[in-house]
Amino acid sequence: MATKAEMIDAVADAADVSKADAERTLGAFFDHVIATTKAGGKVAWPGFGSFSTTERSARVGRNPQTGAPVNIAASTAMKFTSSSTLKAALNPNRK
Repeated sequence: MATKAEMIDAVADAADVSKADAERTLGAFFDHVIATTKAGGKVAWPGFGSFSTTERSARVGRNPQTGAPVNIAASTAMKFTSSSTLKAALNPNRK
């Protein structure tokens, strides 16, 4: 797993920009993804995938230590769907 610092270093090197510029650019990208998906939209990057949200309904879970029922509130979760191009790149021997 790459840390934030490692990601910034890699992007700065690949794009031949300063680390500060890479951090601002990545920050702006993630801010845009959050704002767009929070408003109910979808952010797609052709050849990579798309970010969207999904609704999780309320449900009853169990406390693993006691087995007692626990109410779990409804929530909104981020969802990433990889593109067919990305899937093909990750699985080159698959037809």
